[in-house]
Amino acid sequence: MATIRKRGARWQAQVRRAGQPHLSKSFLLRADAEAWGRQKEVEADRGEIIRAPQINSRLKVRDLLQRYLLEVTSKKRGAAPEAARLKRIFIDELASLSLMDLRPAHLARFRDKRLESVSKGSVRRELALLRHCFATAKDEWGLLTSNPVERVSLPQDSMPRSRRPSPEELGKLLAALAGLRNPLPRRVFQFALATGMRRGEVLSLNWPDVDLARKVALLRLTKNGEPRRVPLSEAAVGVLHETAPGRSGPVKAKVDIPCQAIFPISANAVRLAWERAKKKSGIEDLRFHDLRHEAITRCFELGLSVPEVALISGHKDVRVLLAYANPRAEDVALKLNGGSCM
Repeated sequence: MATIRKRGARWQAQVRRAGQPHLSKSFLLRADAEAWGRQKEVEADRGEIIRAPQINSRLKVRDLLQRYLLEVTSKKRGAAPEAARLKRIFIDELASLSLMDLRPAHLARFRDKRLESVSKGSVRRELALLRHCFATAKDEWGLLTSNPVERVSLPQDSMPRSRRPSPEELGKLLAALAGLRNPLPRRVFQFALATGMRRGEVLSLNWPDVDLARKVALLRLTKNGEPRRVPLSEAAVGVLHETAPGRSGPVKAKVDIPCQAIFPISANAVRLAWERAKKKSGIEDLRFHDLRHEAITRCFELGLSVPEVALISGHKDVRVLLAYANPRAEDVALKLNGGSCM
């Protein structure tokens, strides 16, 4: 039975159960106190009231981030960029706070300070990482009673990119990459533009996963973790013909190639070559990932349906897929006017 007693002008109800936290609450009316006590007794008997974890006063946010890095991040396929993001938070004053002292206001100050030096998208990703870290600490490790990030507003989403390289820019980039001693960055550029693959997907592609007879490539490692078969255009097949080592003619569906990777080059080497080519061409505000936007937009301009383009791009959400479609108003105007704007 709940204990009901008068304390001043109010009635206090107390509920005690072995293995459960001590509960108490005060009411103006005795009937309300008795009703609340009966309700909490039922919840306690059902095991719905769970003892709150005791937070170790010596644990700091840095300790939590370090454990998350070792136990969670290290097991992810995209561990490197997330680890770099965590290490950036390690050096912030937020990491030196005790878990007992951590409040949403501290996260809000961290957010505002980071917005002074990085983009809104970067801050959203950092806060999302912290949110999952604290959620893991709360739900799986029993080190927190609540998630402070859930009570902090995130910066608004940045506008989706709609940057498309012009034919002139693509020509300059191709010429700059062709001038490099290593031909692989140029081939990666051409293949990404022809297939709409992400840079990591292009670099992960192996020869045994390419069927040139059927013009299909199997991507085993993708962003969503699901493999997908990508149809290859003539331009993409042409790059593969050029890349196949020891070729004396057209590449067959199955070839005996000692190196499994089609493009044996590191992502960093491709990035550096891309940046040098942009600088030499005088092109600004263009990312390698914009080639994926360009390729997907071209697929729609060819008349492919949404399911067909989604098969190529691997998108599950149509809204995300359509965000990659960036038709030019001038091109649409030409179609509306039968190929002429005169």
